[in-house]
Amino acid sequence: QVQLVESGGGLVQAGGSLRLSCAASGSIVSIDPMGWYRQAPGKQRELVASITRGGDTNYADSVKGRFTVSRDNAKNTVYLQMDSLKPEDTGVYYCYARILTTRLRPSDYWGQGTQVTVSS
Repeated sequence: QVQLVESGGGLVQAGGSLRLSCAASGSIVSIDPMGWYRQAPGKQRELVASITRGGDTNYADSVKGRFTVSRDNAKNTVYLQMDSLKPEDTGVYYCYARILTTRLRPSDYWGQGTQVTVSS
């Protein structure tokens, strides 16, 4: 069984910073990619950033230059450093990972979500 456990959300003023972490555990062979999605009230879930095992990154246009995604392959952990936060960044942030387990079949896994609230 695989679990993704997130941490690091909270309340911050506009212009501030937060760092999210997500650790995967279980019968993991490899993880590719890992990333973060978010869902604002009344809106669809959207990709924020993703990173491959080799370090290639992809960002939503709205966060480029402000957010940085990184990962520690040895710890099966992905991070999201969020700087210059704006009120429109408010939402529930979900960790995502495509994981190859010991059953040798890749599947998509999601974290439980962590709330990020940016006040103006």
